[in-house]
Amino acid sequence: MFIKDIYRKEKIVVSFEVFPPKREENFFSVEKTAEKLAQLQPDFISVTYGAAGEQESTNFTLRLAEKIKNNYETEPLVHLTCINSSKEQISNNIKKIKDKGISNILALRGDKVNNNEVEFLYAKDLINLLKNEDLCIGAACHPEGHPETSSEALNLLHLRQKVDQGADFLVSQMFFENSKFFDFLAKAKQLDIEVPIVAGIMPVINTRQIRKITKLCGAKIPAKFEKIMNRYQDNKLALRDAGIAYATEQIIDLLSTGVQGIHLYVMNRPDVAQKLFDNINSVVKELKVRRE
Repeated sequence: MFIKDIYRKEKIVVSFEVFPPKREENFFSVEKTAEKLAQLQPDFISVTYGAAGEQESTNFTLRLAEKIKNNYETEPLVHLTCINSSKEQISNNIKKIKDKGISNILALRGDKVNNNEVEFLYAKDLINLLKNEDLCIGAACHPEGHPETSSEALNLLHLRQKVDQGADFLVSQMFFENSKFFDFLAKAKQLDIEVPIVAGIMPVINTRQIRKITKLCGAKIPAKFEKIMNRYQDNKLALRDAGIAYATEQIIDLLSTGVQGIHLYVMNRPDVAQKLFDNINSVVKELKVRRE
């Protein structure tokens, strides 16, 4: 099933992200993680492009996505990056994805890791190639701006270009202040961007990890949450519960204000996903009834 059709059909869509292992010996563990996430019955699960080499990353991602689809009966969304790949490599990867019966791709630029000549400079270039492949195409968006983009106007222009090239829906980078996401939605609407824009939420369970991630992606940690991290950073259980509580508050506010999609970056932690699901389940059910 195309994920764009899930957004057309469902009033509220909740999804997870899982990342594949770096090494073969860890595949089984990640596989069990994906199984536990699928048991929560999300609308889909995205599978990131791994941190191994080019071929290993592709293989691990596709193997995990195939398991999610065929064994766990959940729709997978496969991440595909382009900046380190030639057109031939990308075409081969698209064929592999389609041969596995997978029809949803999150088209990303990725981070450059080699000195090869670049054939795909931006995600929109990959989207342009994908749009004729009978696939559903997702793309990333950055409510607080891309760290390599010089202005808000340019960030929005790039977003418009992704949609013009064929993106069917947009998944946001993580954010910790809902007001910034709502402001971003309003500006996207002014540009007549009508595809679903999904809110990406990460419950913080590791302060060192989240500081590293936010530095790379440009997301800001508000003072309110900075206090929480500083207070509980030496107590893993307390920090996990505080991080889940903060994310729960974000999600309930987002859903109650009309956001249709929530994508949860749970860092391969089914226990965190379970806690979040338990916290928001009654709210999701109530809102689904109200919006029918």
